[in-house]
Amino acid sequence: MTSSSNVKIVPVKTKKQLRQFINFTLKLYKGNPYYVPELASDTRATLTTNPALKFCQAQPFLAFKDGKVAGRVVALINPRANQTWNTKDVRFNWIDFIDDYEVCKALMDAVAEWGKQRGMNRIEGPIGFIDYDREGCLVEGFDKMSTMSLAYCYPYYSEYLDRYGMEKIVDWVEYRIRMPEETERFSRMADIISRRYDLHLKIFKNNKDLKENGAKDIFKLLNDCYAKLYGFSHLDDDQVQNLINNYIPFVDVNMLPTIYDKDGNLVGCAIMIPSLAKAMQKTGGHLFPFGWWHLLKALKFKYDDTIEFLLVGVSPEFRGKGLNALIVSSVFPYARKKGFKWCETNANLESNASVQALWKSFDHEQVKRRRSYIKPIA
Repeated sequence: MTSSSNVKIVPVKTKKQLRQFINFTLKLYKGNPYYVPELASDTRATLTTNPALKFCQAQPFLAFKDGKVAGRVVALINPRANQTWNTKDVRFNWIDFIDDYEVCKALMDAVAEWGKQRGMNRIEGPIGFIDYDREGCLVEGFDKMSTMSLAYCYPYYSEYLDRYGMEKIVDWVEYRIRMPEETERFSRMADIISRRYDLHLKIFKNNKDLKENGAKDIFKLLNDCYAKLYGFSHLDDDQVQNLINNYIPFVDVNMLPTIYDKDGNLVGCAIMIPSLAKAMQKTGGHLFPFGWWHLLKALKFKYDDTIEFLLVGVSPEFRGKGLNALIVSSVFPYARKKGFKWCETNANLESNASVQALWKSFDHEQVKRRRSYIKPIA
């Protein structure tokens, strides 16, 4: 146990402490209309049974003030990422705290000291074990509802991280896109692109077909697509299988278009889902007793008016050649028939010109910005 002023930092070691860690944000954001909780079962699994823990080190911490939980954070070291980028970074994520700079400082000091003891020389984050974890500190868009896959936070978070001496390393931006009523021009473009490069679009028959015949290829493609993007960490077979088991059963295959070349190689894909933000709010972060029903209803029966554009990947040799037209011409007409009016993107790296270019053809608005920071360890 360490302390800073009247703040005490405790490493999470017991089941009770882990419950306190998981439930802290539910109290911190109670009544906030923009906060979307992460499922408690997902957070617990990420910190206890995550395949990344086979090669990563991680330590959750709790901050106490006046005998009450006042903050939380996870310190983690991903040696694969450090080797890839030739760094010695200790990452931090799942960071939340009350409006008190001393609590923020104590949490960050704990991460820095934990990393220093293990030979690290910089502190970086918020960023998780892999790119599919929630990442980034919100710096714009505090009056917009978060999405299922990204974390909300209060404005004072970034203010206190700045005060601590953290400096921007990257920003991500998020867009809200009006679903086009007319997609014929994308269909014409898709036909031209398909014939020019001898490509064909494939929609899997059902989730079983996707899981058995396409899911691994999709994550292999995403490994290749994201290899040069900030924070990348190669997914091994166990991590891929974990993602397949957790998420593929819930995907609507009509919102997961895949593109293959003449030799049968997967060269492009996108993953979209009906927005689960409002349903996640109703769950209160728990599947039981009735949380599962809210999620099932949002996925299968009573859709929100928004879809979430989670991922898009195009192999390097086909970037800039219009493959997004095949994706749009496939998904958007289907989404319109289902009653969707809007599309909310995942966090797109501000510096990723290829993905930023995707939205120029649509009526779009930037609605959020989030940031990852870095600081040398003294």
